[in-house]
Amino acid sequence: MLSVVLPAYNEEKMVGKAAKVIAKVLEQANISYELIFVNDGSKDRTWEEIKKAAEENCNVRGLLFSRNFGKESAIFAGLASACGDCCAVMDCDLQHPPKTLIEMYHLWQQGYEVIEGVKKSRGQESTFHKASAGLFYKIMTKAVKIDMSRASDYKLLDKKAVNALLAMPERNAFFRALSSWIGYRTAVVEFDVKEREEGESKWSTWSLIKYAITNIAAFSAAPLQIVTIAGAFVLLMAFILGVQSLIRYFSGHAVEGFTTVILLILIIGSIVMISLGIIGYYIAKIYEEVKGRPRYLISAKIGGEGKRVEEK
Repeated sequence: MLSVVLPAYNEEKMVGKAAKVIAKVLEQANISYELIFVNDGSKDRTWEEIKKAAEENCNVRGLLFSRNFGKESAIFAGLASACGDCCAVMDCDLQHPPKTLIEMYHLWQQGYEVIEGVKKSRGQESTFHKASAGLFYKIMTKAVKIDMSRASDYKLLDKKAVNALLAMPERNAFFRALSSWIGYRTAVVEFDVKEREEGESKWSTWSLIKYAITNIAAFSAAPLQIVTIAGAFVLLMAFILGVQSLIRYFSGHAVEGFTTVILLILIIGSIVMISLGIIGYYIAKIYEEVKGRPRYLISAKIGGEGKRVEEK
């Protein structure tokens, strides 16, 4: 059986349509399936739409978070709840084409354990958004040492790969990179990003920046290495200026240098403050990990046996 995990945040207009379209595609291909919608603390009627979809189709299940925990948590909650022999993760706005699931599933049947969906094109986006997204993926590629230029959350994983991901105790997990990091036999499927039919994208430029910072810190120590490089650069600069100042002093041409001193203080002070900020961010993430709080809390479930809603 194929389990399809669909994180949903304020997707009341798309949940019902996504359930029908994906179900139709899988049924036509004679693939046994379940659809798991994870409501990530939506503020609209997303949960009501999930319950409605579950009533119409016994293969639809739903999880309701107690509040918004983020897309990564929604993905891991869906994977933990999945009963299938393989699990796919896709967006419920149908920008990930459901027909690609068939190709992914056939590759899984051939023995591949991780099937990565990579973007052939990004669809129609503003120039600014494409530029910011391009910068985001370049930073991520350099930081995590994995090609993220066309990466997406659209993946199909064998149960073995799913269990490997769920066994990782870290709270700040980056699904898109971790699914590549675990290895296993991997295949790649290209797809064209479809246009969103209803609603608006939840990803702004600022949210992409925050997403990048969080996941770089979760998956790489590169920023801490940048601090070391910046410190070495300032030390080299200080050595050169120190030698120059001593030469001028002993030659009787001491530099008055008030402006130079002020600029040096500002530059060094800025680097020190930025460095402290980066170190502080990592300490904050370590603090979150040490506390050991769960990635998410589920307040209700629907679907499965009896299709009854369980309130917790």
